[in-house]
Amino acid sequence: MISFPAMAASTRANSRRLFARAKRILPGGVDSPVRAFSAVGGTPPFIRRARGARLFDEDGGSYIDYVMSWGPLIHGHAPAGLTRALAEAAARGTSFGAPTTLEVELGLAVRRLMPSIERIRFVNSGTEATMSALRLARAATGRDRLIKFAGCYHGHGDAFLVQAGSGALTLGVPTSPGVSRAVAADTLVAEYNDLTSVERIFAKHRNRVAALIVEPIAGNMGVVPPATGFLEGLRELADQHGAILIFDEVISGFRAGPGGAQERFGVRPDLTCLGKIIGGGLPVGAYGGRQDLMDQVAPAGPVYQAGTLSGNPLAMTAGLWALSQLTPKLYRKLDGLGARLAAGLADAARQTDTDLHLNAHGSVLTPFFSATPIRNYQSARRADTAAYGRFFRGMLARGIYLPPSQFEGWFLSGAHSNPLVDATIEAAGATLRSMRRRAAPASASR
Repeated sequence: MISFPAMAASTRANSRRLFARAKRILPGGVDSPVRAFSAVGGTPPFIRRARGARLFDEDGGSYIDYVMSWGPLIHGHAPAGLTRALAEAAARGTSFGAPTTLEVELGLAVRRLMPSIERIRFVNSGTEATMSALRLARAATGRDRLIKFAGCYHGHGDAFLVQAGSGALTLGVPTSPGVSRAVAADTLVAEYNDLTSVERIFAKHRNRVAALIVEPIAGNMGVVPPATGFLEGLRELADQHGAILIFDEVISGFRAGPGGAQERFGVRPDLTCLGKIIGGGLPVGAYGGRQDLMDQVAPAGPVYQAGTLSGNPLAMTAGLWALSQLTPKLYRKLDGLGARLAAGLADAARQTDTDLHLNAHGSVLTPFFSATPIRNYQSARRADTAAYGRFFRGMLARGIYLPPSQFEGWFLSGAHSNPLVDATIEAAGATLRSMRRRAAPASASR
């Protein structure tokens, strides 16, 4: 059994000082909102380094990490093979602004794993990928309107910030100020796992919908797998109405399986957006799909999109290494760890009489503080976020680093192990028992 990591400085004085300093130069002290811990309370630990499945902060604290840079680190932090490959690539040059063979090699590697991607364009983030895919769909169809799903997050492009998930849902800002009314009017919102809601929108906006975009495994309102037949139904509706079906596999791509969610569920999209793992932890994104669509992207066609650092040699090197290490053995290990963690958390909840509903898919999971199943945005919003905040703080104090939001997924990696998972389950049980004890006096007084 692994004991809880000792916290050398439980008050995190260095992190508090650094956070105060950061607020004087960075909005809210961070470069991405969820990192500020506003949804869970407390001060975020500032991370000094990471190795394997662990983070180490500026106060000497050690944590078992279940954020894993929000998904891409499927092989763990700083694997030796990746760091060697990056050092060698950096010695040859960090950016050229010119073609390299690395781009071609990574593109071919992606296509071998995801045959629906007949042509691919590399960009620098998932947001760039989704924005570019939408522009391409609008150009190809001559239509303007987009169907997305409440609670699904596709980056911070204006068209996607209507009833968005991820940080927008965490902060309670489903539609961001600064999104114009015209853009919002072209974004039509359906309910995830509800084909009838999609049918109604298509019927109302007949011949005006350019694209239907979906996370095939929702990961930004917490993990919500697709209901049986849901993705197949979206494929049929898109075909019926002449719309482009876009799978946002920024999270699920190569994590749900070597061919992503589209392979697991046997549904072929017209366009796919990727990120996370294909950069091996470095900033990267990509969009690709049918050749006839992608050949409309400049310079092959008239749809303009460019990026100075797109296809840079460091990100391409990291992506090639990361994809080359995706083996059946790795996926068996990840599925086993995910099942072990989900079962252990469910058992801890039963033993403490805690309302906890687990959604899991392979190596990604979300425990919702809810007595009822979570199938869509509306049911996710009913989860007890205050309880998650208390759970988060208790786990952090016991050396377990979780997503600082109820509405995000936990990510496992090849660097995790059964003993680390068991230590996490033990910490969860202790945290839930502590929460139960603190709640007992209030319950008794009523």
